[in-house]
Amino acid sequence: MKGIVLAAGKGTRLYPITIPTVKQLMPVYDKPMIYYPISVLMLAGINEILIITNPKDLEPMQRLLGDGSQLGCKFEYKIQEEPRGIAEAFILGEEFIGSDPVALVLGDNIFYSSGLRKKLRSITNSIRGNEWVDPIGAFIFAYHVSDPERYGVVEFDKDNRVISIEEKPIKPKSNYAIPGLYFYNNKVIEIAKNLKPSDRGELEITDVNKFYLEQNELYVSTLERGTAWLDTGTFESLMQAGQFVQVIEDRQGLKIGCIEEIAFLQGWITKEDLLGIAKQYSKNSYGTYLEMIANT
Repeated sequence: MKGIVLAAGKGTRLYPITIPTVKQLMPVYDKPMIYYPISVLMLAGINEILIITNPKDLEPMQRLLGDGSQLGCKFEYKIQEEPRGIAEAFILGEEFIGSDPVALVLGDNIFYSSGLRKKLRSITNSIRGNEWVDPIGAFIFAYHVSDPERYGVVEFDKDNRVISIEEKPIKPKSNYAIPGLYFYNNKVIEIAKNLKPSDRGELEITDVNKFYLEQNELYVSTLERGTAWLDTGTFESLMQAGQFVQVIEDRQGLKIGCIEEIAFLQGWITKEDLLGIAKQYSKNSYGTYLEMIANT
């Protein structure tokens, strides 16, 4: 299975701080923002990842992440010239995806829960060959919120089969918002190619999900109580995300979104590899943590 991180936004909601720098490289406590969505794909067992960015941000993104080999991964890059919608990611990534299923995560979304890895693996493990186990074609997630009218909202039955999807409805049919993490079979490429741009000129991910819904192939997986879903696209949410990560890490002594640790625990890199990375960060607590993980 392949993974895509869509990190092409210009961060206009964070102006002026994102004018001279890359939004997805902004710090969320002790890590760049993009570490968190990458870590979600890695927890799902995905180590072939396409990072979609804009022309200005490509070079610093590559300087940070490289080709992924230091993590036992394969990172590739693609440019989205202008914001033409989330669904365009599948068109831009067609060659990268090939004949595989694909997971897409937004570059400013953070997910955290103790059971996240198990949930993600249950989805990726439901794939047989290049297709989902029939009749599942797509998985989205549902997160309970108090203000669903601000989000895309999903309504579903007791079997987790989606009944309806609405974008920022005035009278929501449920309190479950759809966060920026999606899993699709390979048909998503052709679906995206045949979409018509919305009134705002974008290829909407909601239209992709509605297509699968019409085919009765769209399922939802709820993110349980205790799961944190954070969108870091505003000043307030960026600060809250950093505070959340700091509190959890200080209390537990374990890091959130640490891609080096995940690579090690997945068996993609050796103890010696991890110690080599830790040495690069030997003057701060991040390097100390990696060394501790390697020697545990």
